[in-house]
Amino acid sequence: MTQPRIAIVPGDPAGIGPELIAKLLEVDGVLNAANILLIGDSHLFERGGQQAGLEVSLSTLTEVDIISQEGLSHLEMDTIFPNDVKISEVTVEGGTTSLRCLDKALDLAQLGLVDGVLFAPFNKSSMTIAGLNAEDEHKYMARYLGFKGYHSEINVLDELMTTRVTSHIGIKDVAKKINQDAVKRAVNLANDTLLRAGNMRPRIAVAALNPHAGDNGKFGREEIDILEPAIKSFQELQMNVSGPWPSDTVFLKAQRGEVDAVVTMYHDQGQIAIKLMGFERGVTVAGGLPIPIATPAHGTAFDIAGQNKANVGATKQAFDLLEGFVLLLEGQAVFDCSPSNS
Repeated sequence: MTQPRIAIVPGDPAGIGPELIAKLLEVDGVLNAANILLIGDSHLFERGGQQAGLEVSLSTLTEVDIISQEGLSHLEMDTIFPNDVKISEVTVEGGTTSLRCLDKALDLAQLGLVDGVLFAPFNKSSMTIAGLNAEDEHKYMARYLGFKGYHSEINVLDELMTTRVTSHIGIKDVAKKINQDAVKRAVNLANDTLLRAGNMRPRIAVAALNPHAGDNGKFGREEIDILEPAIKSFQELQMNVSGPWPSDTVFLKAQRGEVDAVVTMYHDQGQIAIKLMGFERGVTVAGGLPIPIATPAHGTAFDIAGQNKANVGATKQAFDLLEGFVLLLEGQAVFDCSPSNS
């Protein structure tokens, strides 16, 4: 079986990303599961090893050698001076490093030299002042790739998936962004992704926007005028889509294994539940983009950066999910969202 080649970028150098990558490389089975290409300044990966109390041995190659790369290798970048790495601080330099390393990984993926991209957590504030010029890194990646189709974050926790109708916008703007087309896009993204993963009849629950699912219009009409017609249109196609379910109870159904995916109306509606259910196992996938891309579903954790306190669990889950999805796309495996035993 041909091993996938996965590019790994260190994330924001001021956060826990470099430490996480060092710890990931030490997890049993990781180096045997894929050919790994570390992309970034060598001193960042070395610093991550120091933070984790581990030795990171870098085998640096040139870009022309990537096509035949095997095992663990490193592509050198020159994005930030060591003295400009300010642990736990938002800086232009940190954001610039994040963007440049991500750009290089995307370039290599477009050239077919890597099969997927895993990035350690980025800091949106640092990226923004460095020139992100987008709602988030997912919108940035789509623009960089020239991708015009629908795309959105997908969050995965074990065998549960969530998609969102809206994402990184203020609460005051959410309701006006909820419409039938937007809801249908989020449902289709969940359904299509699960179908590709081998689930031939996904069970999808749609969360309500308003308290008590609107209480028959008492707290808003979005459920009556938007969500119910959208859900009915899927049911008429014999799809297993239900709702709108009150958002304070829909994840109880997910926790009991009664649904495969929950479609939420806004960011925290799903993320609070997912992180409470399994903060150290959650993964974010760049849903809809033409390149498999994954990251742990937590942030840069400036409060513990550089202290050897970062838990590698979600990063390992992101790696496993990405490797499995790449193999699925290549027809070599059945995709499994559930946690590994390692």
